[in-house]
Amino acid sequence: MDDKQLFQATWGLKAPWFVSEVKLDKIEKRLDIFIDFERGARFPCPDCKTLCEVHDTSQRTWRHLNFFEYETFLHARVPRTKCPGHGVKQVELPWARPNSGFSLHIEAMVLALSDEMSVAGIAGHLDVGEDSILRIMQYYVNEARRTST
Repeated sequence: MDDKQLFQATWGLKAPWFVSEVKLDKIEKRLDIFIDFERGARFPCPDCKTLCEVHDTSQRTWRHLNFFEYETFLHARVPRTKCPGHGVKQVELPWARPNSGFSLHIEAMVLALSDEMSVAGIAGHLDVGEDSILRIMQYYVNEARRTST
C-alpha cells in the first residue's frame, strides 16, 4: 500500500474521490494531501440528490489534524453541479462541511477538547487561531439549537 492509498483508506474516501498526490516537506514540517475526483464523475444535487454533471470546480484548502507533528492540509478541486431543478450547487464533501476551512476530523477534535479545555488551550494544542476555534464551536452550538426545536 502506497502513501496515497493509505490516506485514502484512512479517510474512507470512495469513488469518485481519490488521493492524487501527497507532499511531505520535512524542513517546514508540513504535509499536503491532494484529493481529486474521477473524470466524468457525476455528483448528487445537495437538495434533491439527483445525479448531475459537474458544472465547474474551484480549488480549496482545509486544515486537518497534524500527522506526527506535521501541519497537515487537504487540497481539492471542489465541484459544483448544475441541477435542472435547483441550479448550480456545490457538492457535499465527505471530509468537510460547507464553508469551513477545516476538515471534519479537526472540528470533531475541537468539540471533544471543548469539554476539558479552554478556547485558548484548544487553539494552542491544535496550533489554530482562537477565532477559528470559536467559529467552529459556534457553528455546532447553533446546529444543536436548530435541531433541538
